[in-house]
Amino acid sequence: MAESLSTDVLILGGGIAGLWLNARLRQQGFATLLVEKASLGGEQSVKSQGIIHGGAKYALHGALTGASEAIADMPRRWREALAGSGELDLRGVRLLSDAHYLWSPGTLAGNLTSFFASKAVRGRVDQVKGDALPPALQHPKFKGKVYRLAELVLDVPSLITRLAELAGDSLLAGREVIPLRHDGQLAGLVIDGREVRAQRIVLSAGAGNQALLEALGLSQPAMQRRPLHMVMVKAPSLKPLYAHCLGGGPKPRVTVTSHPAADGQWVWYLGGDLAEADGVARNEAEQIAAAEQELRQLLPWIDLSAAQWATLRVDRAEPAQSGLVRPDNAFLAEQDRLLVGWPTKLALAPDFADRVLAAFERDGVRPAANPPLPALPRPTVAQPVWEELLG
Repeated sequence: MAESLSTDVLILGGGIAGLWLNARLRQQGFATLLVEKASLGGEQSVKSQGIIHGGAKYALHGALTGASEAIADMPRRWREALAGSGELDLRGVRLLSDAHYLWSPGTLAGNLTSFFASKAVRGRVDQVKGDALPPALQHPKFKGKVYRLAELVLDVPSLITRLAELAGDSLLAGREVIPLRHDGQLAGLVIDGREVRAQRIVLSAGAGNQALLEALGLSQPAMQRRPLHMVMVKAPSLKPLYAHCLGGGPKPRVTVTSHPAADGQWVWYLGGDLAEADGVARNEAEQIAAAEQELRQLLPWIDLSAAQWATLRVDRAEPAQSGLVRPDNAFLAEQDRLLVGWPTKLALAPDFADRVLAAFERDGVRPAANPPLPALPRPTVAQPVWEELLG
């Protein structure tokens, strides 16, 4: 006989969005079961740069966008959680940098004037000089300008680990998903032979949502993938740098975050415009050559002679948008007991949870009396991608 379980909320997808939602629901008394087919955070989450955006990079062209408004409050909410005084207790998560920076290597006065006039950044940007510069830019040859943003950068692997701790016994490693119907309605899912009934089912599996919807016989909501070709470089000469390097356009020329490797060296993880359209079209060798050229041009004093390089292709999974543009907010669609969503950015995980909780409040979904869960096979926690590729 198949094992039968019951819970209030069944969550599929153990990235940051699903784990954050799971912790919020448990905090409010809901019984939950979160199912992950591989490792927790092992797809899009662990490949994130860990930046908790406040909207500044979306206003580089000087206009206030929907994205900058939606995301503006996220740094405050994450800071409170890191301090243990927010909606979740994330004490113990490693804070890599208390600020992210904008770095202008040349004369972009016109661009910066309109940028600083934007409502999105007013009062949240300060120029820094001298000893206040990021360590990698504290060099006599550095001639650019640097501005401190009221944003932060997290160590994503430690964040995944902490959210897994907050999950308690609610995690299940499971791969096969079959709909469980009662009177023609979706009543739960059969996970690797276990029948799991729930008041609500939430799909938060990023790119995995598409296959899950197909398993349930659904085609909506539609999903889009926006690809990136990220670059990692590890060298003894690297010092911490967390910055958007400004170019002449509306996107950062390159976005650099720094991550501690197990051998004590720093890994720079490079995104921004470098990783987008032209970068996606390049093969690994071409992309590494382009990244090396950028760093030598922007930071010629850094010794890259002993550098190790690798690239990583990442598909950002999001709800389909006209023209493949990036959505402004977290997204949630509902169909009876099923809720399907994407946070669209790591920083917006709290917004995604807000939307799910608001839907429950509207529909009168409340914690029920569920029997305790038995011991279940637990998914592992994803390892840092730089250890796998540059270890």
